[in-house]
Amino acid sequence: MQKMGETEDERTAQAGQLFENFAQASTCKGTLQAFSILCRQMDLDPLDYRNFYSNLKATATNWKAKALWTKLDKRANHKEYSKAKACEGMRCLIIGGGPCGLRTAIELALLGAKVVVMEKRDTFSRNNVLHLWPYTIHDLRGLGAKKFYGKFCAGAIDHISECIRQLQLMLLKVALILGVEVHVNVDFVQLLEPPENQENGETGWRAEIRPLNHPLADFEFDVVIGANGRRNTLDGFRRKEFRGKLAIAITANFVNRNTTAEAKVEEISGVAFIFNQKFFLELKEETGIDLENIVYYRDNTHYFVMTAKKQSLLDKGVIIHDYIETEKLLGQDNVNQEALLSYAREAADFGTNYQLPSLDYAVNHCNQPDVAMFDFTCMYASENAALFREKNGHQLLVALVGDSLLEPFWPMGTGCARGFLAAFDTVWMVRGWAQGRNPLEILAERESLYRLLPQTTTENISKNFDQYTIDPVTRYPNLNSSCVKPHQVRHLFIDGQQDSGLLECGGPTHRSVNLSRQESDIRPSRLLLWCQKQTQGYRGVDVTNLTSSWKNGLALCALIHRLRPELIDFDSLNEEDSAKNNQLAFDIVESEFGIQPVTTGKEMAADQDPDKLMMVLYISKLYEMFHNSPASVAGRLQSGVLCPALTPHPSHHTVQNAMSFHLLLFRTRTVGKVSSAIGARAETLAILYESDHRPNASPCVVRKEFPQNLGGSDTCHHCSKRVYVVERFSVEGYFFHRECFRCDVCGSTLRLGGHAYDSQLGKFYCKLHYSQRRPNHLGCFCFIGVKVIQRQLEEVGEKQRDLEERGVTIEKVLRGEAPGDSLSDEHELLQMWFKLVLEKNRLARYEEELVIFAQELELEDRQSRLQTDLRSRMSIDDSRKSSVELAEEQQMLTEIMEVVEKRDTLVSLLEEQRIQERAEDRDLESLVLSRGYQFHWT
Repeated sequence: MQKMGETEDERTAQAGQLFENFAQASTCKGTLQAFSILCRQMDLDPLDYRNFYSNLKATATNWKAKALWTKLDKRANHKEYSKAKACEGMRCLIIGGGPCGLRTAIELALLGAKVVVMEKRDTFSRNNVLHLWPYTIHDLRGLGAKKFYGKFCAGAIDHISECIRQLQLMLLKVALILGVEVHVNVDFVQLLEPPENQENGETGWRAEIRPLNHPLADFEFDVVIGANGRRNTLDGFRRKEFRGKLAIAITANFVNRNTTAEAKVEEISGVAFIFNQKFFLELKEETGIDLENIVYYRDNTHYFVMTAKKQSLLDKGVIIHDYIETEKLLGQDNVNQEALLSYAREAADFGTNYQLPSLDYAVNHCNQPDVAMFDFTCMYASENAALFREKNGHQLLVALVGDSLLEPFWPMGTGCARGFLAAFDTVWMVRGWAQGRNPLEILAERESLYRLLPQTTTENISKNFDQYTIDPVTRYPNLNSSCVKPHQVRHLFIDGQQDSGLLECGGPTHRSVNLSRQESDIRPSRLLLWCQKQTQGYRGVDVTNLTSSWKNGLALCALIHRLRPELIDFDSLNEEDSAKNNQLAFDIVESEFGIQPVTTGKEMAADQDPDKLMMVLYISKLYEMFHNSPASVAGRLQSGVLCPALTPHPSHHTVQNAMSFHLLLFRTRTVGKVSSAIGARAETLAILYESDHRPNASPCVVRKEFPQNLGGSDTCHHCSKRVYVVERFSVEGYFFHRECFRCDVCGSTLRLGGHAYDSQLGKFYCKLHYSQRRPNHLGCFCFIGVKVIQRQLEEVGEKQRDLEERGVTIEKVLRGEAPGDSLSDEHELLQMWFKLVLEKNRLARYEEELVIFAQELELEDRQSRLQTDLRSRMSIDDSRKSSVELAEEQQMLTEIMEVVEKRDTLVSLLEEQRIQERAEDRDLESLVLSRGYQFHWT
C-alpha cells in the first residue's frame, strides 16, 4: 500500500534499496532484521505463504531483483510442483537451519506447503570451506546464489567454494523469499502426540519447544523433518556407528587480506603421507609436527585441515596428558590452546612453503582464534530415512536429512552434495503422501533411494544437471526405486497395530539370506522339522536327518519345488542320478536366491554322507528366506494363488543388491554372507583395471563353476590339508586357508580383488608379479583413502584370524576331533559356530569392498592428475606449441577418455550387481556407509 505523499517512483526506489539491503546482509540476524524491515515498509505479510513470493515480486522490480525472479520462476515452473499445488494444505516443521534443512524447506515451499524452520542458534558461524560437486554448484546457481554472493564458486581448485556460513545465508534468503517461516533461538525438545478423547479430533501433532511460550508451541504439522545434525532428537531412528582407529583433526582459519602475494600461493587439495612421504618427514624433522595429511583452500579465509598424530600432539604440548578415553584426551582442560595455535600455524606455514606473508588467525563467533581440534574416529548413520506415526486419528510423516541421516567423512566433501540429494528424495516422498499414495509404498521407495545415497559420487549420478528435479529418475541413472518392498518397512509405520496385517495385502516372499542377529538362532531340530514339513509327500524323499537324507538330491529339489514349483520339474528327476540332481538344485538356488553352493553335485554323490555342518549352514539360508512367509508359501502355491512377488520372472530381476559403490568406506550396515557374485565382481574389477598395463598374458577368467579337479570341498588348494568351514576362503572355486592364499612368485599373502589368476596355469599372483605394471604415483586426490584402507585391512585380517581360531576349535569338537566341554551341548556349540561363520563372512565381504574401493581411488586419482596436466597445457595458446606438444595433448585427452570409460564400466558393473542381488535385510544392508570411510560397525 502506497503511503500518503509518496510517488510510485519513490516507492519503487525504496523497495529496491530495502531488497538490496536484505540480499547483501552478511549475518543471520542481519538477514532476518533486513527481511522484517522490508516486509514492514512494503506492507508485505510473511505469514501469507501462498502469495508472499508473488507479492514480493510485484514490489521489488529493480533489475537485480528481476534477475533473481527469473531464476526462481524457472525453478518453480517444474512440473513436479504443479504450480505450488502439489502439497497444498500440507504443514511441515523442519528442525535445524543448516544447509540441508533450508534446502529441504525451499523445495517444500515450491510444492505449496506451509513450511516452518526452527533453529537453535541465531548466528551462522562455521567457516569450514565446502567441497561442492558440479551438480550442487549448478543447483545453487539456479537459486540465484551469485545474486547474493558475487564470489560464489571463484576458488582455484575445481568445485571448492564457499564456507558453510555463506551457503546458509544464501539458502536462508531464498527460503524467506519463498514464504518459509524461520524462527531462531528455538530448541526442539520432543514430539507431542495428539490428545486422546477429542470430540472433533481438532488438535494434531505438535512439538515441545524451548522457550515454552514461543508461538511455535501451538503449531500443528503433518510432516516433521530432522535436520539438526548429529544430535538428532527425533525418536524412532536407530543409528549405526562407524568406528575406526583414533583420528584427530585440526581446522584453522587465517585472515585473508586478498593481497597479490597471497593469491600466488598454491592451494593444496590434499596431500597424505603415503603419497608424499618426503614432505611429511621433512615437516616432522624441521618442526616436530607429525601429520597424516593436510589440505589448504583459499576463500574468505586461508582454511587449513590436517590430521595430526597423537604422539606428535603430546610431544608439542598441545595435549597435556595421554588418556585412553578420547573424550578425556581431547577435553578442554587437557588441551593447551596456545600450543594448539602454534602447532596449526607452524604446519600451515611449512605446508605453503612459508609463502603466506602473515598468518593471523581469523576470529570465530565467540571472538576467539578460529582453530579447533576434534575427534572423527566415530561417525553415525541412521538405519532408516523416514517413518510414519499414527495416533488418535492423526498421521505424521517423520524424516531425516543432512548429518542426521548420514554423517559424512568431513575431508571428502560429500556432506552438502549427498545432503541435497537426500533433501530432494525426502521432498519427493512428502509429495507422494500429499497425493494420496499408500504410506508403506512411499516408505519403501524412500528406503530404496536411501540405499543409493552412500553410493553416490560425481561420476555415477546423471550428468544432465538442467534436467534435475525432485523426481529421483532425473538424478539417478538405472534407478530401481522398488528394491525395498512395502512388507520390509512395516516396522516403520508406528501405530500400535503393526502385527494386525491390515496395512498391506500379502507378505514377504523373498527374505534376505543375510541373517540378522535376531534371526540367526537356528537349531538343527527346528531346521529338520521345517524340512520334513516342506518335503512331505514327495516321491523318494524321506528326511530323517540333515546328512544322508540329502545325498541323492531329491530332498533339496523337493524343497525348491515346494517353495517355487515353476523353477524345477520334480517328476522328471531320476533318483539314481544323485550328482545331476544335486547340481541342478545348487545351480537354481544360486541363480534364483543368491545362495552360494558349499560343494558340488559330484562331491555330494561321492561322499559317504554330506557334512552335517555344511548342510546346516546351507539349508538354514533357505529356511531364513522362506520360513516366515504368511499362510505358508508352499500352501499358497499349491492352491494356485500366486502373489506378485512369487510369479515367475527372470532371475536377474529376482535378486537385488545393496552393495555400496563410493561409500565403500561410509557403510551404513554390517554385511552378512559373502555372495559368490561379490567375489567374482572383485576379481572382474581387478582384471578391468589391469587390462591396459598387462603384457601378453593369458586373460583372467572369472569362474562360475567349481573346477572338476577341486577334490574334497574341505581341502585347501595350496597345502592339501583340511580347511574347516569357519576358516574357509573361497576363490575361483578353490578353497584356501587364509594364510595359504599367496602369490605363486613371491609368496606374499593375497586378498580378494587384490590378486590376479591365470586360468590356464591355475595359479594366483599378486598384481606386481602378474603384470609387472608400472608403479602408481598416487596424487593428492585420494589423500587419505589408501592409508585408511590399508589400516582397515590390517584390522580386518586380525579379527578374521581370531574368529577362525575360535571357530576351528568349536568345529573340531562338533566333528568329534577334539574333546569338548561336558557342560556345552551340541545345540549351543552349533549356535556359537554358526554366529562365528556369520561374523567371519561379514568381515570377508567388507575386506573385498575395501579392495574394490582402493582400485576406484586409483582410477579417480589418475583421471584427476591427467586433467590437471591437460588444463595446464591448454592454458597456453596453440600457436606457441610444437607439433609434438599438440600430439601429447591429444594423447592425454585420449587417456582421460579411457580412464573415464573404465570408471563408467566399473560403476556399471557394480550397478548391475546391485540389480542382480536381492535387497539385504534391513539390519545388514549397506550404507552404508561407506563406503566413503574406513570404519567398521560396532
